[in-house]
Amino acid sequence: MRDDKKIKGLIGLAQRAGKISSGATQVQNDVKRGKALLLLVASDASANTLKEYRSKSEFYRVPLFIWGDKDSIGHAIGKPMRSAIAVLDHGFADRIKELLVGEEI
Repeated sequence: MRDDKKIKGLIGLAQRAGKISSGATQVQNDVKRGKALLLLVASDASANTLKEYRSKSEFYRVPLFIWGDKDSIGHAIGKPMRSAIAVLDHGFADRIKELLVGEEI
């Protein structure tokens, strides 16, 4: 069973450390540049959004997980609703992946 409170805390800490990118353009650019180490996509993201991120995730070999909804992702980083975020730090990405084991798509 995953611990959403810990995940949310790690995402917030990573945001404060400058190790999260958000916003469709920035996330996609970070994936293409090889900076993104983990993608988190909201469970209520549109089918097209999920398809787009899944495609980029597979092509650039970046692990993708579905976590939370747009509101919870936005709240975790202290911003308005977000469909997806990218984690840009190995330590944060590894710890979040540990907490999400079994949730990868």
